[in-house]
Amino acid sequence: MREEQEFIDRVHARVDALRGVAAQGVEDALTPVGTGLQARLERDIRVTERSGLLAALNAVDGSLCFGRVDRSDGATHHIGRIGIREDDADRTPLLIDWRAPVARPFYLATGHTPMGLRRRRHIASEGRTVTELHDEILDLADGERTGFEDPNGDSVLLAALNSARTGRMGDIVRTIQAEQDTIIRAPHRGVLVVEGGPGTGKTAVALHRAAFLLYEQRELLAKRAVLIVGPNPAFLRYIEEVLPALGETGVLLATQAELFPGVHATGTSDSPRAAAVKGGEEMAEALATAVRDRQQLPEPGAPLIIQHDDGDLILDWEIAYEARQGARDTLLPHNLARPHFVFRVIDALTAQLAERIGADPYGGPNFLGPDDIALLGRAIAASKEVHAAADELWPPLTPEAFLADYLAAPVYLPAEDSDAIRRPRPDHPLDAPWTPADVPLLDEAAELLGVDDSARLAAEEAVRQERIAYAQGVLELSRGSESYEFEDEESEVLAAHDIIDAERMAERHEEDDHRGAAERAAADRTWAFGHIIVDEAQDLSPMAWRLLMRRSPTRSLTLVGDPAQTSEAAGVGSWENILRPYVGDRFEHVTLKVNYRTPAEIMELAAGVVRERDPEYVLPVSVRSTGERPWTRDAGGDLAGTVAKAAAELTPLPGQGRLAVIAPRELHEEIAAALDGVTAGEAPDLTRPLVLLAPRQAKGLEFDHVLVVEPARFGSSDLYVALTRATQRLGVVHREQLPPALR
Repeated sequence: MREEQEFIDRVHARVDALRGVAAQGVEDALTPVGTGLQARLERDIRVTERSGLLAALNAVDGSLCFGRVDRSDGATHHIGRIGIREDDADRTPLLIDWRAPVARPFYLATGHTPMGLRRRRHIASEGRTVTELHDEILDLADGERTGFEDPNGDSVLLAALNSARTGRMGDIVRTIQAEQDTIIRAPHRGVLVVEGGPGTGKTAVALHRAAFLLYEQRELLAKRAVLIVGPNPAFLRYIEEVLPALGETGVLLATQAELFPGVHATGTSDSPRAAAVKGGEEMAEALATAVRDRQQLPEPGAPLIIQHDDGDLILDWEIAYEARQGARDTLLPHNLARPHFVFRVIDALTAQLAERIGADPYGGPNFLGPDDIALLGRAIAASKEVHAAADELWPPLTPEAFLADYLAAPVYLPAEDSDAIRRPRPDHPLDAPWTPADVPLLDEAAELLGVDDSARLAAEEAVRQERIAYAQGVLELSRGSESYEFEDEESEVLAAHDIIDAERMAERHEEDDHRGAAERAAADRTWAFGHIIVDEAQDLSPMAWRLLMRRSPTRSLTLVGDPAQTSEAAGVGSWENILRPYVGDRFEHVTLKVNYRTPAEIMELAAGVVRERDPEYVLPVSVRSTGERPWTRDAGGDLAGTVAKAAAELTPLPGQGRLAVIAPRELHEEIAAALDGVTAGEAPDLTRPLVLLAPRQAKGLEFDHVLVVEPARFGSSDLYVALTRATQRLGVVHREQLPPALR
């Protein structure tokens, strides 16, 4: 153990040195450089690069090294969360990144297939101190023994599985199993579907796959970023420390409700029926038709009369129809096609006015020449009345205003669907109580409407030209002063105008965008991510998939889920149904079959819930048995009191795990009143010993102990989720009759 401790000390000493270099790099980059032009041109340290390195080093401070492999050829490699090299001329590897090919035998080697290894060592540490060593002998002919041999080879995995939960998911980098490693390192660059029942580690596998892809495709993904979509905010808080612990920080974590920049959909007004209607693929056509409806025409025989100095202009049905058809023929989104409509209207009104003014009363040619007609056109184009009339027929629209109006009077849907999603129009679109199901509709509306940013681009170009003009003036002054100073002697000193022109100088003074790719992606609806990972993918609606596929034009995705846990009414459920519209059958489907989290006793109970609706469903096989069978308790007339008493029995001691009470949302007020330190409706803090959750808030999470309340009110999928969150003990409290599977 002393040898390993000395090695760990070397690793951390090297990390401390790297951290100092990174911190100094950030400080240097943030410190203003001298005013000399040459100094500015030589400035080459990017704040984002150095701060990213510093963040990664800080994130992986603990347990940097967790393994060692001794090869048959005598070589030894230490495996860790990040790769570290010695500070020597050859940059000798000190610690091998777990994602490197040379580290793969650490996860895959067996006594039957040793992959060139004699021994595999697991290193446990607390901070910088080695606490345990576990050796696995892979070459049985090797007689050397260390005294740290692990007879069954599973103690490290079982210790991790049995350890108390902290309210935060930890990485599994020390205990990745062979089937998980195969998926994490899968070379497939398209759509990879990872299916697995409760406790199979599919979320952890997906996160480690993200880390692996960031390692393998560093240059691409550093520019394009990785998006991870989770089912709810509690889940994202639960997993948020996994990738930083693996040295990766360039990832955007978001729920569906956060995928439209500028909108955070916290509304809860949608009924399950409303969410299903909003998520249905029929909504895409309904919204497209509603946008076309906003491109209107005057009533035949009732034209718009536009006052003009040279006489009223008549904008009738024929003029508007031809202008509308011409604009639609461009196939541009609504707002981008609008200028084409306006230009055609202006041309038609100009011709109308020219014909009236220049007409020869005796039938001769028009008195106006091309220049005269151009002047009339410019006057009409500048008319506020003309633009007001155009706005009435083809209004500029924002996604928020359009959708708020549409939901106040939904059309092109069956009457019962329209009634389900209808809600009052807000006083202002930005005040709308947007729900998560609205976000894909906002994105669809944005796609249909487009953004006419010509005015913004023109303003930016004007500012740019001002900078260039200013820079040109500075260079002219520089040229004048230098010629005066050195007019009588030759000089080898380069002047500013010798090495830079005005345009480049202006660009040097523009503000740098120091945001990382993930931060920029969060603010840009049209961002194309390098890779997208979706957890609980079976629950996303067809409209949500349209949103995500726009974010992934290369179709590079990892989808994680379990059709048996589909709980959202709009969820597609079947992988074929989800992917057929986008990639056909060109996706890879793998299944995790081992349950590492849920004890066999609990899975035996949960199996009955699934097999009631799908007798053929194959449950994952649990590797653990605790000897603790789930129990049920009839609350009689005091549900909250019974829950409080049961929770007191199950609540672990401080530092010894977490308890979740999973109950229907409508019972939270009643139950919270009986539990100490719990408030109904608050965002759950998973680091507390006791949390109160609704079934869908518990998706993807795990706890040492779980108390399920009133299971008869859950749908079968929600009940299956609730029953399979525990790693140790499960209890059920009820006053209504139990579902058949639990009796």
